[in-house]
Amino acid sequence: MAKREYTDYQKNAISNYYKNVDTIMLGKLSEMVSELYLAETEAKAKRLWQRVEKAMVQLKVPDVILEHIMEKKDVNILAKNIQEWQSKK
Repeated sequence: MAKREYTDYQKNAISNYYKNVDTIMLGKLSEMVSELYLAETEAKAKRLWQRVEKAMVQLKVPDVILEHIMEKKDVNILAKNIQEWQSKK
């Protein structure tokens, strides 16, 4: 497989993405909070909580906090934590 060559513009876009990946993930988590509030079925909520867990792992949230949030599965607790994480950025 040939090595892919990127233009300077593409290299810059990729670099900016990885510089801001934490901010992007926090934004996605915020969107998931809204979706969890509006989840109509238990199955949809379950899928959303799985996505939330993956996002928190990607953000390297400490295990204690991650486990607490996933154990309670309380949208308000998640929202408060996201607010705190965003204020630190």
